[in-house]
Amino acid sequence: MSSAYSLAAIGHIKTPFQEKFGIPRQSGLVDVAGVIEMLPGFDKPVMFEGLDAFSHIWVSFVFHQCLEQGWKERVRPPRLGGNQAMGVFATRSPFRPNHLGLSVVRLDRIETRAGRVRLHVLGADLLDGTPVVDIKPYLPYVDKVSDATGGFAPHPPETQLQVVFSERAEEQLLKLMPEQQLRTLIEQLVALDPRPAYRKGAEEDRVYGMRLAGCNVRWRVADAQAIVLGIEADDPAQ
Repeated sequence: MSSAYSLAAIGHIKTPFQEKFGIPRQSGLVDVAGVIEMLPGFDKPVMFEGLDAFSHIWVSFVFHQCLEQGWKERVRPPRLGGNQAMGVFATRSPFRPNHLGLSVVRLDRIETRAGRVRLHVLGADLLDGTPVVDIKPYLPYVDKVSDATGGFAPHPPETQLQVVFSERAEEQLLKLMPEQQLRTLIEQLVALDPRPAYRKGAEEDRVYGMRLAGCNVRWRVADAQAIVLGIEADDPAQ
């Protein structure tokens, strides 16, 4: 029996996340909208008959930006502060032998346009452009195990930072549409404190940034408070 298999992308997901930094470390932590655009051959409406009866779906995908970095036998999970190593199969690290990921997201709606299907989802934790290799319905009676234990991550991460916007950031938000939706997204993502564990509690003058929804968001942290310094739209010419 051959031990080599090949996978073909059946679609790609569009999300506001333009880089890895700032993406929630699990799906569903922030109500981030995404759209799975199915590729030709996998975009026929008949293939999705009955899926709209399910509230959530499993999305199998490839950590495509980690392929060239290979995989590791042991990794340092962020939930352990990056200070303790665990076996790769005891984590959800992207540095896996086959670089496969699995996320459960809410199925908001199924859109059929010009005979092609797009899935609108909520709670996405995937980089924009991530290749999707499979979609399955979430079955509550079997997928939600009431007596399951969570090892070193028994509970969801708590919001760690209070997020405030500088006067400059407030002015920039007013020029962006939809302003309130972007504000809420920034608040929820930055509040989770995406900084590496070794950065927390130090270098209060350090400015962090992430590319999000066509914008460059910059902030710094002081006394458990994240101050958003600027929200600048990307230069379309770049």
